[in-house]
Amino acid sequence: MKNYLGIYMGQMNPTGERPDDATIARGMAAWHKWMRDNAASVVVAGGPLGKTKKVGKDGVSDIRNRMTGFIVVQAESDEAAARLFEGHPHFAIFPGDSVEVIACLPIPGAS
Repeated sequence: MKNYLGIYMGQMNPTGERPDDATIARGMAAWHKWMRDNAASVVVAGGPLGKTKKVGKDGVSDIRNRMTGFIVVQAESDEAAARLFEGHPHFAIFPGDSVEVIACLPIPGAS
């Protein structure tokens, strides 16, 4: 089994409005159900992501990106890892766009 990083992607809401309380409650109930249903595959539950700092040759700066949360799962293949997120509440109920699934590769030369 390989580990995969799931990145929950979204867009900034231009009006700054958040979903209504009923949508949030329905989405969180569905998210908790998804977590229970997939508990055997979840390695790190992850969670929401906050503001981003970029560190580079020019120093530290504030930036924006579309990442809203993360999770680490295990699966037999890239396809199997991606299929875990089909119909996920992040984009099925909440206003999230998608979940990007990335294989976590071993560090070259590490034992």
